[in-house]
Amino acid sequence: MTEKNTKTKILAALMAAFTCIATMILKLPTPTLGYIHIGDGLVLLCGFILGPASGALAAGIGSMFADIFSGYLSFAPATCIIKALTAAAAGIVYKSARQRFASAHGRSVAVIAGGILAEAIMVTGYFLYETSVAAFAGGGLTAAALAAGAVSSAAGIPFNIAQGLTGILISLLLLPVLQKVPEIRERLR
Repeated sequence: MTEKNTKTKILAALMAAFTCIATMILKLPTPTLGYIHIGDGLVLLCGFILGPASGALAAGIGSMFADIFSGYLSFAPATCIIKALTAAAAGIVYKSARQRFASAHGRSVAVIAGGILAEAIMVTGYFLYETSVAAFAGGGLTAAALAAGAVSSAAGIPFNIAQGLTGILISLLLLPVLQKVPEIRERLR
């Protein structure tokens, strides 16, 4: 195993732990029985710093453990997949946008572009998961049950959008601080 590979694994484990902690440390309950948290900022940072593959693993695992530790066990598998996809999309768009925008504001443009697409995936992922769970609980995956599930699940969309926007803002604020660490700065180029 190379030194770079070892550092990547250590950083991914740390990012997973930070994602879990950030998700659990400040939870604002919503009327839809979920919660808004600051963990999405770390999910995005996982993608930006670690790249799509390692970032997806760190974000998915860290977010999944936050659900498990917070009593949202039924959401844990979906959260793992949704947050992994969120971080992967953030990482892909960030790397692409950084290559196109080399200016001083290029990093911010890359964070915002990656964050918007990534958080759209998060909002859509939870809507689809909650719709299917509600439909299944309401009688199966029939058209009527799916329609009823979609209507009830739509109530969570504004809260997930707020969480996503908070995540973008947090990643915009934390990334300049984190890039002062040589190992992270090298990964953000």
